[in-house]
Amino acid sequence: MKLIKLILLSLFILSNLNVWSQSGHIKGRVFNSINNEPVPFANIAIANSNKGTTADINGTFLLENLAPGSYNLICSSVGFETYFLYEVTVNPSKPSNINIPLQKNIQQLEEVKISAPPFNRTQESPLSMRSINSTEIYRSPGGNRDISKVIQILPGVASTLAFRNDIIVRGGSPNENRFYLDGIEVSNINHFATQGASGGPVGMINLNFIQNLDFYAGAFPANKGNALSSVLDFKQRNGNDERLSGNIMVGSSDLGISLEGPIGKKSTFIFSVRRSYLQLLFKALKLPFLPTYNDMQFKHNIKLDAKNTLTLIGLGAIDDFKLNASVNEGLSDTKKIERNTYILGNLPVNSQWNYTLGAKWLHFSKNSYQSFIVSRNHLNNEAIKYKDNIKQANLLLLNYKSQEIENKFKFESTKRKGAWKWNLGASSDFVKYTNSTFRKKEQNGEAVTINFNSELTFGKYAVFTQLSRKFIDDRLSLSLGLRSDFSDYSKEMINPLDQLSPRFSASYSLNDKLNINFNTGRYFQLPAYTVMGYRDSNNTPINKENKITFIQSNHWVAGVDYNPTQYSKISLEGFYKKYKNYPFLLTDSISLANLGGDYGVIGNEAAKSISEGRSYGLEILMQQKLSNTIYGILSYTWVRSEFKDKNGLYVPSSWDNKHILNITAGKKFNNNWEFGMKFRLLGPAPYTPYNVELSARKEIWDITQSGQFDWDRLNKKRNPTAHSLDIRLDKKWFFKNWSLNAYLDIQNIYNFQVETQPYLSVERDASGNPIEDPNNPLAYKTYQIENESGSTLPSIGLMIEF
Repeated sequence: MKLIKLILLSLFILSNLNVWSQSGHIKGRVFNSINNEPVPFANIAIANSNKGTTADINGTFLLENLAPGSYNLICSSVGFETYFLYEVTVNPSKPSNINIPLQKNIQQLEEVKISAPPFNRTQESPLSMRSINSTEIYRSPGGNRDISKVIQILPGVASTLAFRNDIIVRGGSPNENRFYLDGIEVSNINHFATQGASGGPVGMINLNFIQNLDFYAGAFPANKGNALSSVLDFKQRNGNDERLSGNIMVGSSDLGISLEGPIGKKSTFIFSVRRSYLQLLFKALKLPFLPTYNDMQFKHNIKLDAKNTLTLIGLGAIDDFKLNASVNEGLSDTKKIERNTYILGNLPVNSQWNYTLGAKWLHFSKNSYQSFIVSRNHLNNEAIKYKDNIKQANLLLLNYKSQEIENKFKFESTKRKGAWKWNLGASSDFVKYTNSTFRKKEQNGEAVTINFNSELTFGKYAVFTQLSRKFIDDRLSLSLGLRSDFSDYSKEMINPLDQLSPRFSASYSLNDKLNINFNTGRYFQLPAYTVMGYRDSNNTPINKENKITFIQSNHWVAGVDYNPTQYSKISLEGFYKKYKNYPFLLTDSISLANLGGDYGVIGNEAAKSISEGRSYGLEILMQQKLSNTIYGILSYTWVRSEFKDKNGLYVPSSWDNKHILNITAGKKFNNNWEFGMKFRLLGPAPYTPYNVELSARKEIWDITQSGQFDWDRLNKKRNPTAHSLDIRLDKKWFFKNWSLNAYLDIQNIYNFQVETQPYLSVERDASGNPIEDPNNPLAYKTYQIENESGSTLPSIGLMIEF
């Protein structure tokens, strides 16, 4: 509180300073998206103004003497489709450098009017794809500069109630998402990631690197594989090519520093590091766990010549998770003490590090371009747990160490010939997975010890192609794609014909504002490495013997979108997804699709590819881009997600929220003030009740320290409907050679709290020892601890750009 008061006082003093009148500029290059050749004399105009300029013979342009703020740009040229750029930020501390790729318009040969089609679309994915720029991500209330949390405002995207940012898209599990940075696949974008899934409490990606994000909730193009629910394709900007610059970011939970600038005449770099002090905040708040995270990110862009560019990227993190053993000292609240004691007894001590390194060579030919990508992903995950947190060998409950290493190569070519667009390519991944597991657990009602060491090496491969064309004066757009994924892991995965995944998209423009869209496709995803590499206590690769294979999902999506203005959009989409060959966990008799929204590891047990499921629903989106001073999004999703239980009957999955409502709105005021709010309603997600009798048994509780689920009542209960209101206030100051951006973000401002599934614990005596059940000498006496989710969470931050 003292720190917040000090920062607020500083902001008050700064707000009364006279700030020098400053201006910035936007510069860039307009070029043919296929061959990288300049588009000379293209028109670049600032929307809703009389300001603009014309590119020179090399396609370069400069817009000078612009007041700090954000601008919408329209770029047009004869023979090319008009291009719209939303909210290009101008800052006097550094130039805004943008590249504008224009696409040839085969039908249009005469002078075009400055009447840009809003919300730029792709032929391959005419629906279920949303683009978000960095400005929209940064100012999102409650997002706290975390991209995973920001996209939760989009239709079809749900979240969990816990302190996490899992991405749950159209009723799919968090392990069904894939991530790309500048076309290079990244296996993980979160700190403290759940191995076998994709979620975590804090995002790794530095927003200062991001130019925009393309989020696919369906209609995946053929060159994006191994995903069943979503693809997040991040485009990173290039560094400042004029001089060395950077920024310092101080938030409520971390400190970050970024630097960028030129290296010679043909290359630029961006580099950032971040260190958290979240553990200090958690200790002050008397929380039982103390997380610490560190991350690093860089991009080096090298223009070899007019036809060749080399991009190097890196992303890495080091995470440590410790227990706050002294959390109950000085506490008198019995409920808090009980809750802390339970968590201390249940959570393991976890450490994790991971990195991605990648290189992309982009080569332009006469009517095509090719990319060659090499990359490496590496994850190291460790966890250890002792009974009552006493470090003695005989009290060891869990000792887990695992590594996932992927070495990747990908080739891709895109060519245009007349009205046709043709994309094709191939990829190969070489995987090494190791797992050392010692764990005491409940299995089939008995206390057992799992102890094995596993090492797995295999290759996975893919070939893909996609052909697209527009017809009927560009009103009808068709795209047909084909992909095959296969692996030498086993004979069940090696045949490419078994994983043929065709996809087809169609879009028809009834007029300039109304479009009808359709997509269908079959998609495959490799099971998690935790599943593929699992061995039983005899060190037998049991899941390989169980003939585990690729997960399959068939999608059907149809919808309409209406664009009343260049800045507004209304869309309606219906979707249906059918799953088969999902791993079915044999011990608990549940589908792996129900797991992934919690900490730890999923899939590290015996399974068969026999689970089936489905999800379906309806999405409504109404969006107003910033055109003057107001912006907003309203999205509503009705979704059902169901998987078959052990009796072959459809039951709700863990992601069956039914109703998801998001309302986001904001306004820019004079003197660089901005205010935003976000209301979010999340329907009642199912959960599985505890098997109290089994959990209370002494030999079970002594090794699990937590309630065991009654899988015979899979997802029979539901949490209440949850809702919250987040607000955000931003203020910017622009000085001679630097700028200051301050924000106040308050999550759940009216402090709504929802009682989620309670914890099951055992009563203890004054010494902390479990109390025996007087009616059953073989069991402990159990009780439930209230588990409330949701509290007001204010955060304040400063960003200094220089």
